[in-house]
Amino acid sequence: MYPLEFKTKLFSIKSRIILKLPSDVSKKLPSRGTVMVKGTLNKVDFKALLEPDGVYMQNKETSHWFSPSNKLLKLAEATAGDIVDVSIEPTDEWIEPEVPEDFKNALNKSKKAEELWKDITPMARWDWIRWIRAVKTMETRKKHIDVAISKLNNGLRRPCCFNRSMCSDPEVSHNWVLLSGDEEN
Repeated sequence: MYPLEFKTKLFSIKSRIILKLPSDVSKKLPSRGTVMVKGTLNKVDFKALLEPDGVYMQNKETSHWFSPSNKLLKLAEATAGDIVDVSIEPTDEWIEPEVPEDFKNALNKSKKAEELWKDITPMARWDWIRWIRAVKTMETRKKHIDVAISKLNNGLRRPCCFNRSMCSDPEVSHNWVLLSGDEEN
């Protein structure tokens, strides 16, 4: 079954280039939520977290996506509008998420929360970060950070009541659904 091999057209949303899996390929992944994969883009190796596109909320064919790094795009000689060759397979080796500065500062102020943060799995850390960023306003984000610190201080290893099938990146989504690229402004 793996690796999954396909071609897809890269597109841009604002300043980001997006690689979206065809729905039939996405269906073969082990989860409708986030999935860590390793693979190649135009024969260049990469490892990435695939995010759900969130369209399950609209009863459409669901998929996954990620935003390739500028380094990967350069090595793969690819840009928005290009059709690229992709090969992926799920992996249990999760990459560490980049911890946003505001959350990192809050963790640094709470020894207990910081210790638990270091003890939880990278997958759980991704869940916390996705939950924190899946908001529309800075005020709500601050509340999410405060709640995250409180829950970590109380031993909770994952956020509760978080829909892992939504697109949690507000820069490239609207109402938790990935934009198509022609809706970006």
